[in-house]
Amino acid sequence: MSPLTQTAASAAGTATPNDLCGGQCSDILPPGENGNATLAQILLNQAFGTQPGHAEDQLGPYANLAKGYPSLTNATINTFFNDASFGVSSDQVASTEKPAGRGDVTIVRDKKTGVPHITGTTRYGTEFGAGYAAAQDRLWLMDVFRHVGRGQLTGFAGGAPSNQGLEQQFWRNAPYTEADLQAQIDNAVANNGARGQQALADVKAYLDGINAYIDASDSGRYFPGEYVLTGHKDSITNAGTIDHFKVTDLVALASVVGALFGSGGGGEVDNALSLLAAQEKYGVAEGTRVWESFRERNDPEAVLTVHDGRSFPYATRPDAPQGEALPDAGSVTGEPLVYDRTGSAATATASTASRTAAATALGSARRGMSNALVVSGKYTASGHPVAVFGPQTGYFAPQLLMLQEIQGPGLSARGASFAGLSMYVELGRGQDYAWSATTSGQDIIDTYAVELCQDDYHYLYRGTCTAMDKVEQKNAWKPTTADGTAAGSYTMRVWRTRYGPVAYRATVGGKKVAYTTLRSSYLHEADSIIGFQMLNDPDYVKGPDTFQGAVQHINYTFNWFYADATHTAYYNSGDNPVRASGVDAEFPVWAQPAYEWRGWDPAANTATYTPASAHPHSTDQGYYISWNNKQAKDYTTAPWGDGSVHRGNLLEDRVRKLVAAGGVTRAALVKAMGEAALADLRAEDVLPDLLEVITSSPVTDTTAAAAVGKLRTWLTAGGLRTETSAGSKAYANADAIRLLDAWWPLLVKAEFQPGLGSDLYTAFTHNLPVDEAPSAGHGPTGSHAGSSFQYGWWSYVDKDVRAVLGKSVQGPLARTYCGGGSLSACRDVLISSLKEAAGTTAAQVYPGDDQCAAGDQWCADSIVQRTLGGIKHYRISWQNRPTYQQVVEFTSHR
Repeated sequence: MSPLTQTAASAAGTATPNDLCGGQCSDILPPGENGNATLAQILLNQAFGTQPGHAEDQLGPYANLAKGYPSLTNATINTFFNDASFGVSSDQVASTEKPAGRGDVTIVRDKKTGVPHITGTTRYGTEFGAGYAAAQDRLWLMDVFRHVGRGQLTGFAGGAPSNQGLEQQFWRNAPYTEADLQAQIDNAVANNGARGQQALADVKAYLDGINAYIDASDSGRYFPGEYVLTGHKDSITNAGTIDHFKVTDLVALASVVGALFGSGGGGEVDNALSLLAAQEKYGVAEGTRVWESFRERNDPEAVLTVHDGRSFPYATRPDAPQGEALPDAGSVTGEPLVYDRTGSAATATASTASRTAAATALGSARRGMSNALVVSGKYTASGHPVAVFGPQTGYFAPQLLMLQEIQGPGLSARGASFAGLSMYVELGRGQDYAWSATTSGQDIIDTYAVELCQDDYHYLYRGTCTAMDKVEQKNAWKPTTADGTAAGSYTMRVWRTRYGPVAYRATVGGKKVAYTTLRSSYLHEADSIIGFQMLNDPDYVKGPDTFQGAVQHINYTFNWFYADATHTAYYNSGDNPVRASGVDAEFPVWAQPAYEWRGWDPAANTATYTPASAHPHSTDQGYYISWNNKQAKDYTTAPWGDGSVHRGNLLEDRVRKLVAAGGVTRAALVKAMGEAALADLRAEDVLPDLLEVITSSPVTDTTAAAAVGKLRTWLTAGGLRTETSAGSKAYANADAIRLLDAWWPLLVKAEFQPGLGSDLYTAFTHNLPVDEAPSAGHGPTGSHAGSSFQYGWWSYVDKDVRAVLGKSVQGPLARTYCGGGSLSACRDVLISSLKEAAGTTAAQVYPGDDQCAAGDQWCADSIVQRTLGGIKHYRISWQNRPTYQQVVEFTSHR
């Protein structure tokens, strides 16, 4: 039993929890644990850059791994990570607190990071302490996101365009009333017996802790300063209120998290539009064949997480599709969201605002940025499994996640949780096991065509003309010092049907329809609480089987990974609906009983779901990797691009080599992750074949030859985007990197548009963006977000160019596009586009934004902690890795 554990336990007077990691568990979560700041601290930060304690002390170690990983050893891991052992040693205790004077819980914070270690003698006290600590560290952020989930952010935090976009994107997909929010809690409790009752008790205790902190900080006048800046509190008189949290607020928070990271699908209308464009170009049969080759539903060259040859069919293409409701050409329009806009500094029309919100929502839903590297003990130096894994939740100030340790009756875990939902550790470690998740993105959202009747707001529901349900959210805001916008107001309106909210209008065969989106987790945002409760319960999780049993209760779409001292495991979670025979999940279908989910109850939005055995799962596979890639053979994921070149290959290639050599250590696995985090996927996996085409004949053009030379030099150096030295803010091989950044979109267009035609090429780019380089603000993730190379035409270029070279291609594109399949003509296309790229300036490639001057390459790539409060942090060099990350190797098992 370690001294760390003994100290934490003795402080609270409880039994000592087991810590069987032997000091070999580590974690990191930038920028820092402290996400709250008083008004004085905010003003000092804005004037002088002064940071509150523990606000950014994890940012430096996180950033430094980019240059420090090559020389990493097991002994130096905690130079770049925190010690994630249980408890706090006596010489590292920064503070000890009995929140609200309670005798049944203690919060100990350590000197290095300020992470709360919550130890309780009663279940209620433990959860009370968790709520109190959450409010200490993230009160303002929690308040922001409960308003986001309710579509009420502008009225709370001001009418800045960013606030408008944030509330619009989430409320559109989860337009819940207060009754809807309460019903979700009631149903989650009623359907889960004793565990449901315990979850409700935990939530209420957690809320009591939050509200106790609100009262204490209000009376003591140390509440977050943003409440003053947004007009909720008066800095002189202390007039004003901070509203207490209630149970339904947590459901609103959960709906935001689920929409961001735990849902997949919903692209059926865009799929239909690109299919129609392909059929218009090539005819029905050939156009369908071309479309399917770009869709890559089940590409034989795709990297897989479960790679033992087993098949897990889901959302596969039916032999004879039934019930498809494809729109008439040119008839699709997006459903407006914003109405009655007055007095706003933003002057977008309702339709423009609607499209903007939809685009933003798409980008957020595509934030599948987490990764995992897990190696079985059979291949490690110690004989124990090793894991390096974590979620990519974006970079924000304060961070969406927070660190904590919880020890109490039925609770024993340390790790990260979403602020406001931290009654349990959601990703982290238990006494002798650790777990993590990546976004999986399988399709749990379907689009239905509801036939309209009477007018635009009635539809046929099982043969009866039925009124749509109108749900409105009216928002008004005053000018605030926080955002500087003028006073204004608008109304958001969503029309709901039994088949979900209306997203588009169109005609199908001349009939007027509304396209709706039905998500299996819609009206079930609270259900996953049971799975997280189980993960924190040391009496439940005893090994791989019980771990998989726990995550089977999580209805969001995630890949879950597990490691203890002996075993590794994997499970893909989510409520996957069983679709009617013949329904193709890729396209809209008619809203008729024959095409509904099997066993669907529209009132509760429940259905028959695929059994656990049908979900990709595995125990003790030699190794697992995941970077939001394809889960298993025959398992269709919603996003496009699971083909021969995927970001997951950057991990697969490195981990496979480590496993082949054997003797894998924690340091070796961190190095593999760290190098992949700096790799340019296009350079590593596509550029060699592009250069092979170009040099198939001597390159006599001096401009092209110089460009080829620079690219080859960069490839020889590893094709990494890394600084010349730590803190230099300049890349080695900067010219080559600029060349590829400029060349990629040019070469893709030159390669594919002539053959596809402008209309079909544009339609396919709506399904899958061409590029997602680190500096690509136009990509689905946006600028300064870190995560890169998930969405792009890497696989298409790879397959097409290999076909031109005469190489073997499994699952080829239906046609060869580069130069019409001629090697010499393809070479001309590539050289011409490369020369065009060579002629672009750095300022053209990196045009500048609110963070960077035009032409500043390093800054354009850099990661920014986007402010969600009043505190700002410094930029760090680009890395493509999880935000929260664990490094674990357990030494023994209970």
